[in-house]
Amino acid sequence: MDSITQAALGASVAAVVAGRHCKPKTLLIGAALGTLPDLDVFIDYGDPISDTVKHRGFSHSLFVLLPFSLLLTALWHHYRPTVLSFGRLWLLVAACLITHPLLDSFTTYGTQLFWPLDNSIAVSSIFIIDPLYTLPLLIMLIASLMWREKMAKLCSIGLIISTTYLAWLVVAYKVIEHRIEQELKHTPLANKPMFISPTPFNTVLWRFIILDDDKYYEGFSSLLDPKDDDGYPIQWAQRERGRLPLKQPSEHVAMLTKFASDFVQYQTIDDQLVVTDLRLGLIEYLPFRFIVAKQSPQQGWQLIAPVKMEERKVKPKHLPALWLRLLGSRDVNADLCHINECPSNTVIKT
Repeated sequence: MDSITQAALGASVAAVVAGRHCKPKTLLIGAALGTLPDLDVFIDYGDPISDTVKHRGFSHSLFVLLPFSLLLTALWHHYRPTVLSFGRLWLLVAACLITHPLLDSFTTYGTQLFWPLDNSIAVSSIFIIDPLYTLPLLIMLIASLMWREKMAKLCSIGLIISTTYLAWLVVAYKVIEHRIEQELKHTPLANKPMFISPTPFNTVLWRFIILDDDKYYEGFSSLLDPKDDDGYPIQWAQRERGRLPLKQPSEHVAMLTKFASDFVQYQTIDDQLVVTDLRLGLIEYLPFRFIVAKQSPQQGWQLIAPVKMEERKVKPKHLPALWLRLLGSRDVNADLCHINECPSNTVIKT
């Protein structure tokens, strides 16, 4: 999640744990602890793919944060004694640190909660920036600064609202997942690898990807879609996924493919091999695109140090179609499917 959300979450958690001992500086400490795990973004792992894959690694691991919280608490308790007992102080520090990766694990990007074990947790039920999650926390934090005698109570209200919303998002994910499974039940795409995620800044409109060998299908479904006799019909755009032209994947390609759970696209653009993580973003606005090899007539494909491609800027003309689709209009499905204006893409109905 974004830094503002993590700071607000950390401050709110600190206020609740501190209880009647909560002061404005408690909120500041909680906010700092809540953003601390993301300082790993300043670590250079040598190339953009490694930087992408290894972010939310050791600094988000419960196996690291729990002992680190004990060390931090011991130092704090020794050099800056507080009215809180050692146990209460440790609970404050640990809760602020650990709620950060726990929240991150609900996003699409994924979080290595159990590093160094080689797995990643990604519920994919919330976008990395969601105002409806963040605003209750911020509003109650501001209110707590105005009514300081009620700091802990007000912050607990904000946490209850945001946590309830987070739980609802998992339910919404399951609703959409059930719709798509019912729609695909008797089609060739049934039981194919599927990925579901909310579209940016909301959890009403959801995006789907289904892999099918060297093709993939992309579609949208809104919680506001009207139901007809056949359920919730969904239109899909068939797109080229491509195949890896290398005899075997390089270390970086293998790393990215595993990170993306195989939801990657291979494209040859100007004699360059571009590998794209299909999960993050939507349609043509996919930010994690990397050049990993170059082709020449004499030598064929040659691996190069990975280069991250510049992100495409969102065109304002595409925003109305997304908004109308969010509200349940199926008339804009074709517009969404053809945002990249590629004539080879065809809209199909499964």
